[in-house]
Amino acid sequence: MKELFDTVSNDCSKLVTKKYSTSFSLAVNMLSPKIRTDIYNIYGFVRFADEIVDTFHDYNKEELMAHFERDYYLAKEQGISLNPILNSFQQTVKRYHIPDHMVQAFLSSMKADLHKTAYQTKEEYDAYIYGSADVVGLMCLKVFVNGDETQFNELKDAAMRLGSAFQKVNFLRDLKDDFEILNRSYFPNIDLGKLDQASKQQIISEIEADFDYAFKNGILKLPVEAKFGVYMAYRYYRRLLKKLNNVPLEKIMDTRIRISDPMKINLLARSYVKYKLNMI
Repeated sequence: MKELFDTVSNDCSKLVTKKYSTSFSLAVNMLSPKIRTDIYNIYGFVRFADEIVDTFHDYNKEELMAHFERDYYLAKEQGISLNPILNSFQQTVKRYHIPDHMVQAFLSSMKADLHKTAYQTKEEYDAYIYGSADVVGLMCLKVFVNGDETQFNELKDAAMRLGSAFQKVNFLRDLKDDFEILNRSYFPNIDLGKLDQASKQQIISEIEADFDYAFKNGILKLPVEAKFGVYMAYRYYRRLLKKLNNVPLEKIMDTRIRISDPMKINLLARSYVKYKLNMI
């Protein structure tokens, strides 16, 4: 009967993905069916950790994070957890031999959000990005290449750059909430209270460089099972970055910029045509 419980656990991770991110779940749905479940499982794990530090303000976040980390390692050791998100994630970790240093780097960045409010140096910023985004890209890549270490090593830099680009777009989109509600400032040497056009353009140029590298050196070389789904996520975030680039600074600091549902469908249709015509 453990198989039934594992199925329920996987379904919980899929539900978490769909409820928390319609855009990401749309991209995951474009992956091959045989790898979708494991990507949902990775997202469920990282989403719950992120929720602890970002939204559970009426609870002891440090205790919640400590319990979450402890319960994950118990799940990994015992091969089961009554927390369905942890139960599903530990299966994926074992199935694709995701190394513990990736999980630890992610949890380290999440725990930093419990107390750190500003990143003063590029080194601090890069370390946070690595843990919060790059390793998530690497975990997914482990699934995409299905044990092919040569292919993993060839694509890992691009996977990290794509993860970085996604995270930096999120930072730029969420400036209002991060700055006003969570009192966080991720971009080093940039005063968000006095953000100007030059600073904004510096951030966008950095993200565009990450996207360009990831597309040329990673997305185009991905296995067929993963290529279209990852390309779809890339197109969505690239469109969001374009929108952020076009709106005035005041609007970024005043509201959360989004891509409309009709635009998402339009992106999907155009991306699918390119994919079927072997243009990616």
